[in-house]
Amino acid sequence: MSNSEQSSSVQVAVVGSGYWGKNLVRNFEALGALRWVCESRPESRTEIEKKYPAVQLTSSFETIIKDEAIRGVVLATPAATHYTLAREALLAGKDVFVEKPLALSVSEGVELVKIANQAGRILMVGHILQYHPAIKKLRELIGNGTLGRIDYVYSNRLNMGKIRVEENILWSFAPHDVSVLLGLMGEDPKAVSCEAGAYLSHDIADVTVSQFRFPNGARAHIFVSWLHPFKEQRLVVVGSEQMAVFDDTAAEKLILYPHRVEWKDRIPSAIKADGVPVDVSSDEPLKSECMEFLDCIQTRRRPLTDGEEGLRVLRILAACQESMVTQKTVFLDQFQVQSERPFFVHPSAVVDEPCQIGEGTKIWHYTHVLAGARIGKKCILGQNCQIADGVIIGDNVKIQNNVSVYAGTEISDDVFLGPSCVLTNVTNPRSQINRHSLYEKTRILRGATVGANATIVCGIDLGRYCFIGAGSVVVSNVPDYALLVGNPARQIGWMSRHGHRLSKSGCDDVMVCPESGYRYKEVEPNILRCLDLDEELPLPAELAKGSKSYDEFKTKLTSQGK
Repeated sequence: MSNSEQSSSVQVAVVGSGYWGKNLVRNFEALGALRWVCESRPESRTEIEKKYPAVQLTSSFETIIKDEAIRGVVLATPAATHYTLAREALLAGKDVFVEKPLALSVSEGVELVKIANQAGRILMVGHILQYHPAIKKLRELIGNGTLGRIDYVYSNRLNMGKIRVEENILWSFAPHDVSVLLGLMGEDPKAVSCEAGAYLSHDIADVTVSQFRFPNGARAHIFVSWLHPFKEQRLVVVGSEQMAVFDDTAAEKLILYPHRVEWKDRIPSAIKADGVPVDVSSDEPLKSECMEFLDCIQTRRRPLTDGEEGLRVLRILAACQESMVTQKTVFLDQFQVQSERPFFVHPSAVVDEPCQIGEGTKIWHYTHVLAGARIGKKCILGQNCQIADGVIIGDNVKIQNNVSVYAGTEISDDVFLGPSCVLTNVTNPRSQINRHSLYEKTRILRGATVGANATIVCGIDLGRYCFIGAGSVVVSNVPDYALLVGNPARQIGWMSRHGHRLSKSGCDDVMVCPESGYRYKEVEPNILRCLDLDEELPLPAELAKGSKSYDEFKTKLTSQGK
């Protein structure tokens, strides 16, 4: 259908035009509703420009948000960005359609639903199977009793297709099946269990089998895999009167089997019958989903797959992930209370109680926080980290992948620890000698940066805003703003608060940061101070966000012969 065949008065922007986003672009353009495509990759923008020359293109999400003509924002970006982008769009007064999953944590989903409700905004989740004509018909058949009592449901979503390393198969494939299962059963399960296999990437599941028990006695399972020799998308509903099979890869999408069981002398025997195809429309599910979003924007009614429905799916996925990690059955009435907290913990992470974690902090895949740790607000702990008992971490600290922070370490606000950097807490460790009560203190002061694979020998202080180069081995105290490299690390200069190497340019020994314009001076031998802002004060908002890439500064310095 072209713009000439149907035109929408609602204008939307699609953010992301990659693997799935390009299909959303195609449908919203055909419906006459596409005003903008926001895409960061130049090659994708070129492709969109060729196919849809009338559509405006940008790489700036801010441009989308500021355009008052845009009423709906459609997010087809990586799952890790869904919460941040959806929140910003909702707060800007836009209606939002976000591809599955709604977010990567229950607490993030709760906040998005709350913001949408308070602002009177439409929040819709891309659970596309709910808009499939065969699934719509199946809901109708269950609703009018054609299948009788529902005893068991199982769903297979199998393929040898796009394999991800940023999320496991449960979060990539299963949201659609969970959404359909909840819609067909009309209630949430009371308990879930999940088993997984990881074969390609360590600890990232390629295959999962999730099992569900419902309050009415019905059961279900969902089997998902991206290591399967052929594509299979099949849903089977076992009713007391009939059985139904939805097969999205077959010509006949929905077939009813009026099988029954006869009992003779208390022995059951199966009486089979031929399958009866059910007539369903040939409407494209994605087109129906896009039309639903546009209609909801105009009429202000709730979508079939609104934020509340997306949040229910999130809770089920999080419970399955918890079961996968703990290898225990998870009961939903207990799990919901534990999940809604002011910080995010990925389901694969482990947080021992009691500990303190500040609001807005995010703890990612396979990270372990031990009891007794204290973590501040708005911190980010990357994949495969460990935070030991007694560790103190300030606010806005970023700890990258594969970092262990051992007992005796104190980390102040705004510190950055690069990937796989090494911290220690005993200078002379021996396996035979227990020195648990003799841990040495290491202090990393405000704003310091430790580069990737650097090693910090314990019992020293890293000064405020110092910069430790990648791979360096630091064995003694480091002054504020000092730049150190090598093994053992040696000071080769000074770094500004914004992370730029400083050099003297005049006779007054004042050094100027090329990004912020702040002036620095060595007030005493080997003691540098900022002349324009106290080291303990936060940066002004306009200077807390980078505006130029490092390459731009590097090019400028090269042209000046520095």
